[in-house]
Amino acid sequence: MKFPTPRGPLSGALLELLRSPADGAAGTVAGWNREVAEAVDRAQDISTQEDLQLTLFCLYELHYSSLDGADEQWEWHPGLLAGRALIEAAFEQQLRAAVELPDLDAATSDDVAQTLFSMAAADSGPSMSRYVAKKASEEQLLEFLIHKSIYQLKEADPHTWAIPRLTGRAKAAMVEIQSDEYGGGRAARMHSALFARTMRMMELDDSYGSYLDAVPALTLANNNLMSMFGLNRRLRGAIVGHLAIYEMTSSQPNRLYGNGFRRHGRSPEVTEYFDEHVEADAVHEQIAGRDLAGGLFESEPKLLADIYFGAAAALLLDGRSTARTMSAWEAHGSSLLTALPQQAGLAS
Repeated sequence: MKFPTPRGPLSGALLELLRSPADGAAGTVAGWNREVAEAVDRAQDISTQEDLQLTLFCLYELHYSSLDGADEQWEWHPGLLAGRALIEAAFEQQLRAAVELPDLDAATSDDVAQTLFSMAAADSGPSMSRYVAKKASEEQLLEFLIHKSIYQLKEADPHTWAIPRLTGRAKAAMVEIQSDEYGGGRAARMHSALFARTMRMMELDDSYGSYLDAVPALTLANNNLMSMFGLNRRLRGAIVGHLAIYEMTSSQPNRLYGNGFRRHGRSPEVTEYFDEHVEADAVHEQIAGRDLAGGLFESEPKLLADIYFGAAAALLLDGRSTARTMSAWEAHGSSLLTALPQQAGLAS
C-alpha cells in the first residue's frame, strides 16, 4: 500500500519513522509515544479522531501488506507496539462504555445464536442498503464503493487472525466461513477479487488502499476495530462476535446493494460481488451464530461477554459511519474527504 497523506502530527511523525530504518530510532520513537499518550488523553471520541485513526490504521497495516518501502523490522518494533497499545486501550475503553450488552444468561450455543440474531434484528440505525437500493445517485454509488474498498479489498483477513486462537467446533466453523471468503481456493472467486472487479467495472482504482486519503475517521475506525479484535488474542471472543454479527447483517443488505446498481443499469459483472453474498451469507450466518460464536461459548463460557461486545461494537460503529455518510448525501454533499476521482465512470 502506498504511504497515505498525514492527518496530523501523530500520523505525520509515524509515516516519517516508517520511511527510515528501524534500527537506532529508539529516541525518536520514545518522543512519538509521549505525543501519542497526550493525544489519547485529549480525545473524547477516538473513533472520530482523524489523526489517531489513521495512525492506528498504519500501525495495523504493518501486519498486513505493509506500506511500500517501509522497513519490515517496524512490524514488531517495541516502541510502535507500545504506541499502538495506548490508542487501543482508549479505543476499547470508549467502545465498552458506549455499548449495552444483553443478559449473559446463555446456557447453550443456540442461546448465543438467538441473542446475536436478536441484536441484529434490534439494530435501529439508518439503513444504507435501503438508501442504495432506492435513492443513491451514481456518484453516491461510487462513494459507497470507495468506503467499502478499505476493507473489501482485503476481505476476511482481519477475522482470519482468529483461526489459530480457536479450537474444536469454533475453529472448524471459522475455517469453513473463511474458505468461502477466499473463494474455496480459486483466486478469481475470492470475495476481495470479486469486489476489485466491481471497482474496475465502475472505473475506480482497485489497488488496495488507493482511496485511503478519501475516507474519514469513522470508516477507518470500522476497519481498525476488526484489526484490534483480530490481532489481540485476549479479544478472540470479540472478533468471533464481530464476524457473527457481520454475517447476520449481510445477506439481505447485499441483495439491496445489488438492486441499487441494477437500478442504474449496471451489468451482472458489477453486481456479482453483492449477489454472491446473498446466498453465501445466508448460510454463513447460521454457521457463525451456532457453530462459531455458540461453539466458542461452549468451550470457553467466560468469553460470552466479549462475544456480545464484539457484535455490539460492530453495530455501533457501522451505525455511526452510515449516519455520517447518509447525512452528507441527504444534504447533497460528499461523504468523502477528497473529491471523486475524475476517471470514475458515471455512465459506462
